[in-house]
Amino acid sequence: MGEKVISAIILVGGNYDKTLLEKCLDSLSWTDEIVRVETDSVPGSFSEWRNYGAQKATGNWLFYVDSDEEVTPELREEIRRNIIEGTHSAYAIPRRNILLGKEMRYGGWWPDYVLRLIKKESLIGWQGQLHEQPKIKSLPAGRQGEIGKLKQALIHTSHRTLTEMVEKTNKWSEIEAELLFKSGHPKMNIARFFSAGFREF
Repeated sequence: MGEKVISAIILVGGNYDKTLLEKCLDSLSWTDEIVRVETDSVPGSFSEWRNYGAQKATGNWLFYVDSDEEVTPELREEIRRNIIEGTHSAYAIPRRNILLGKEMRYGGWWPDYVLRLIKKESLIGWQGQLHEQPKIKSLPAGRQGEIGKLKQALIHTSHRTLTEMVEKTNKWSEIEAELLFKSGHPKMNIARFFSAGFREF
């Protein structure tokens, strides 16, 4: 068997959309390996799940894709070209965000770069529990910067209905509240509520 070049890593858990997951998997059929991390079965945070996927992957490159994202043929070809000809250790990919059936182009929604294509040997690990980010090894002096940017976008279909949007918002709010509580963040009171707009945190 030949050497695996690219491993796609997908987090699957909770109340995921089966139709979107099927689209996601179909759009990744060209990769050498798909590592599916069942988050309901593996305890931990988003960073721990992504790191777990990296440990299980056998490819030289790690391509992180969420279950509600889809890879276009144009992005596929750009990725193939860059992992062969590129000089970067990692690539940020723009996302086209589809919210309630409409593409969001303003207010910071575009290009919405996410760091998802990483050379396995260059990944130190994912950090952060809710808004996780990968840490990449620095390159020796004189070499090109370690992070590049791709032009073609991931398609991200988020919140197809208002009910789904409310459910997901509630879920993330609960996670964030728990993290704040564990970090010793002060409890909310009337004074803190009315002064919130004037504080940085």
